[in-house]
Amino acid sequence: MHARSQVTQEILTLLQAYADAYASRDVHRLLDLHADDADVVMFGSGADERRVGKAAIRLQAERDWTQSDSMALRFDWTSVSAAGPVAWAATELTVSVSAQGQPLTLPARFSVVCEQRKDRWYIVQGHFSFPATEQAAGESFPAQAQS
Repeated sequence: MHARSQVTQEILTLLQAYADAYASRDVHRLLDLHADDADVVMFGSGADERRVGKAAIRLQAERDWTQSDSMALRFDWTSVSAAGPVAWAATELTVSVSAQGQPLTLPARFSVVCEQRKDRWYIVQGHFSFPATEQAAGESFPAQAQS
């Protein structure tokens, strides 16, 4: 169910705050966007990037920043839905990264589940991924490797 316009705007603001915190490498601001729950979860694009709890999310962000010179997230498309104090958003975005002096521009996907507590929204679950570039348009699975 589509969220009311006020909720949609609040979640869009939360997503932009996330992007701004990542770009400015502000770990305190980034973590403040997440719930203080022990089971807050963030999946990244790497095989080992399942982060549970704010300490683990912090380590992931710091790893990302250590392995890059700069990073910017631009939201290209976003869908926000809600039911009561829970909202979820799915986004397609462009990630602009510089790593070891090499600029990269990558399409990505980011989805979040948020919970409103008192008058604030917090991320309780997130999933970041890159589309499978080896998967052709119109195909449901990546091409099998030739042996």
